Amino acid sequence: FYQVSPRTTIRTKLAQALKPEHLEVMNESHMHAVPAGSESHFRVLVVSPQFEGLSLLQRHRLVNETLREELSSCVHALAIQAKTPQQWSSNPSLAKSPPCMGGSKHDNTMAEKLKAGRD
Repeated sequence: FYQVSPRTTIRTKLAQALKPEHLEVMNESHMHAVPAGSESHFRVLVVSPQFEGLSLLQRHRLVNETLREELSSCVHALAIQAKTPQQWSSNPSLAKSPPCMGGSKHDNTMAEKLKAGRD
């Protein structure tokens, strides 16, 4: 029994559904409070002609719908950059994720961290 990694599944599904000109799938789980080797937090960069004429919200919904099964099971967080080929050619950069601030419902310091971040 061989299980395909969530990263591989995300890449395959986005490639099939959106026919991207450029696709990056980064596992950012190491930046979060999860066991070593986890695949639960991802950042994706998708450059697709299918995003032409769509708002940013519509693009994100398209990506989320494509990955609905993974988001309801193994993927805890997904950061999305969805660009048209023209947007990508004028600014071919990948945004960086901010450091994880916790967020576990068992993390009693979360409110303090958020307050400190606003100061």
